[in-house]
Amino acid sequence: MNKIERLESLRKESLLGGGEVRIASQHKKGKLTARERIHFLLDEGSFHELGAFVKSRTDDFGMENEKFLGDGVITGYGTVNGRLIYVFSQDFTVYGGSLSETFAEKIVKLMELAMKNGAPLIGLNDSGGARIQEGVVSVGGYADIFYRNVRASGVITQISAIMGPCAGGAVYSPAITDFIMMVQNTSYMFVTGPNVVKTVTHEEVTSEELGGAMTHASKSGVTHFQCSDEIECINNIKRLLSYIPQNCEDTPTSLAYDAANESRPALNNIIPENPNQPYDMKDVINGTLDADTFLEVHKDYAENIVVGFGRIVGRSIGIVANQPAYLAGVLDNNSSMKAARFVRFCDCFNIPILCFEDVPGFLPGTDQEWNGIIKNGAKLLYAFSEATVPRITVITRKAYGGAYDVMNSKHIGCDLNFAWPTAEIAVMGASGAAEIIFKKEIQTAADPAAKLAEKIAEYQEQFANPYRAAERGFIDEVIKPEETRERLIAGFKMLENKVDSMPRKKHGNIPL
Repeated sequence: MNKIERLESLRKESLLGGGEVRIASQHKKGKLTARERIHFLLDEGSFHELGAFVKSRTDDFGMENEKFLGDGVITGYGTVNGRLIYVFSQDFTVYGGSLSETFAEKIVKLMELAMKNGAPLIGLNDSGGARIQEGVVSVGGYADIFYRNVRASGVITQISAIMGPCAGGAVYSPAITDFIMMVQNTSYMFVTGPNVVKTVTHEEVTSEELGGAMTHASKSGVTHFQCSDEIECINNIKRLLSYIPQNCEDTPTSLAYDAANESRPALNNIIPENPNQPYDMKDVINGTLDADTFLEVHKDYAENIVVGFGRIVGRSIGIVANQPAYLAGVLDNNSSMKAARFVRFCDCFNIPILCFEDVPGFLPGTDQEWNGIIKNGAKLLYAFSEATVPRITVITRKAYGGAYDVMNSKHIGCDLNFAWPTAEIAVMGASGAAEIIFKKEIQTAADPAAKLAEKIAEYQEQFANPYRAAERGFIDEVIKPEETRERLIAGFKMLENKVDSMPRKKHGNIPL
């Protein structure tokens, strides 16, 4: 065998991973192989592999008898829709995708390349955890990756797709990344598995119940997207990337857009006559953005707030919106943290923020107070306050109390604040305010109920509107709902060269 033939033989060997039998087993589980996932993610023919001939250095516990080229992870770079992307794909056919010293080194090298060249990093995770036969060097390899995840945070986008098991220390790398996607029925994440849980707490729970896609999408909020299969997961990664710049020095992508009549009369009919009747804020979002461009993030978690990406005349923006159709759109612990993380991501990558506000306040109760609504609500306040990207708020209906301040108000640096005529900007709702302000007058009235109704109407007339705030300059313009898109187009165009910065410091101390 000459040298060229040897090279070709090694290349063919590296493509097989753990071998045909294990590849067939992977397919039988309804899962793609590590290489198939890269194939579907990247543009055709664009993948360049790095480290294909790397082998494990461990000879303990019989490991010297079975070594595989690549050592359980495929690393390299390519393009997605023509844009440079770095990707690693864990290969479950090689020792269950377990992480070894050389496995970790390959990922670390890739992460450092991504940082130096300012391009997103995609991790396709399918691993049984640390390679036990290697002991501390395997565990140390995880820490080497975690460290670089943190160093890369806010510099390049990091996306994790969980396409199989992800347990123990392995979960912390995805947890540090910007977005996590999981596949229903074939992926799970947890620090301690069902057997340990049963031993320690005597709880009977399956892997799916403990750490499956639905659990983390709806209960813990760990995952941002749950996908029906791996192809949907990969397509979601591609779509997500289309809204995000390459790095923190880049600007968001813009698509060609032909301007037309941007009036949206349908928005005039969204707000119900009854101020306590719910409506779907997604109708407002979709009625304002470019058609079919809204990509919701964290759809199944803390549904009282909606976050996601969209486009205004082709330009990428981030959206944060109260959802009156769920818990009346109140802010609580989970929604505050969900929105704060999203706002900070947008600010990291120069993505303008659009806020739709209809919030009656913070959710009351011992559960909220004991679980830290003070510090968690402050996270959202902090996130908006430190954001230097263009920011616009549209108040559609209620903006009460401290929640008015927190939801990207003029007072915390919002650039443009618009209000619909249906907006109510006040300390609290008219009923509660009237009961406090006119308490004695109502109690001593011949007909307390009639007097209360009279005082509620009086309070509404004075405060349940946007004009007091507009008089003070807290609202820049009161607009018809149908004019919203036109104002947003003009507003974001005016703000596209905005220059702002935080005071010189190492970093702030967000209330974690």
